[in-house]
Amino acid sequence: MRQPEIQLTPSGQLRHFIDFDGLTTAHLEAILTQANGYLGPQGEIINRPDLAGTTVMNLFFEPSTRTRTTFEVAAKRLSADVINIDIARSSTTKGESLLDMLQNLEAMSADMFVVRHGSSGAARFMAEKVCPTIPIINGGDGWHAHPTQAMLDMLTIQREAPRPFSELSVALIGDIKHSRVARSDIAALKLLGVKDIRVIGPRTLMPKGIERFGVQVFHQMEQGIKDVDVVIALRIQNERLGSALLSTKEEFYKLYGLSEQRLALAKPDAIVMHPGPMNRGVEIASSVADSAQSVILKQVNYGIAVRMAVMAMTHAGQSESAIEQSASEVPL
Repeated sequence: MRQPEIQLTPSGQLRHFIDFDGLTTAHLEAILTQANGYLGPQGEIINRPDLAGTTVMNLFFEPSTRTRTTFEVAAKRLSADVINIDIARSSTTKGESLLDMLQNLEAMSADMFVVRHGSSGAARFMAEKVCPTIPIINGGDGWHAHPTQAMLDMLTIQREAPRPFSELSVALIGDIKHSRVARSDIAALKLLGVKDIRVIGPRTLMPKGIERFGVQVFHQMEQGIKDVDVVIALRIQNERLGSALLSTKEEFYKLYGLSEQRLALAKPDAIVMHPGPMNRGVEIASSVADSAQSVILKQVNYGIAVRMAVMAMTHAGQSESAIEQSASEVPL
């Protein structure tokens, strides 16, 4: 049975950041507050010594230049030492081989693991079974979750959207079925009080029964995007193209691409987001990606602040747990 509380200390602070199970609105608001504290008046990143003397290991079993780089930059902005272990081509994927590798890395005095893995649940496995005393931050696992991407999206919305969360209409467009970003965004939006969450895409790329998560499903772009405040275009994986799920990129763009004409159906002050990397002319027109309504580059900058916040908070949470455990072991 899953134990969502594995992410929290006895006092309710973050010790890992794996997904949104077991977290509350207050946890997300605390992450946003701390992330905002790492941003200067013009949105610039402020260097802090919060992780001085710690070693952060980036374990990426899947390639991801953007996510790994922003985690590395975030850790260095907090004065941590960073070791990148690029094991995307490794045969080590799960089970005992993963267990052995992690135990060896733990013996090298790592203070924090950032992990991206193709198998859903890999980060939770690490936190529960292997390294409970080392903060585990999920950089994306399978189709399951990408919580720091969701939180940087939430920070972007908080700072750039025209209205507060409770008054927003948000649309996610594209491959909802295979998107860990969509799953995490929906969970975060709900926790932060967004009542109108829409998912737009072809039936073949829409999970069955997704309505139970409190979203509205649209299969026609023009209906789904009408009068929304935030538009999030999701990346289409090349392997979906030319399959039974999706015919061609031209066909997808014709039906679901975010063009200027379709964006005009949203509210005039709507913002445009994308988790990156973008496929221009597939999910989004270049004219939209580069428009005044686009906050895509700001997402990248805000991602550094969010990852700084999560690393600092989990490090503090683990330190608190160590103190509590030490106190409990003192004989009366």
